[in-house]
Amino acid sequence: MTEAVIHASDSDFEATVLQSDVPVLVDFWAPWCGPCKMIAPALDELAGDYAGRAKVVKVDVDQNQATALKYHVRSIPMLLLFKDGQVQATQIGAVGKPQLAQMIDKAL
Repeated sequence: MTEAVIHASDSDFEATVLQSDVPVLVDFWAPWCGPCKMIAPALDELAGDYAGRAKVVKVDVDQNQATALKYHVRSIPMLLLFKDGQVQATQIGAVGKPQLAQMIDKAL
């Protein structure tokens, strides 16, 4: 069984992401966003590939505007890599799985 992508909200973002003991790749997305849907399969694969070493978390910007505002999410998809509660890397726009894996690898 592979690890699944975790869905975080304003209320549990801190516990899920900022207090994580492993690096966390956060995808700020929305259901109506085409490019967000394009990268979803890659994120699902990464969640399995890095199970136990890193987490992949999705935050729906429509439902969780406080978190989106806090991290200045102006265009989606926007991916932030967190380690020890701090943003280590940012990627705006849809990219392939290799680029996303590289973001995670740098934090491991």
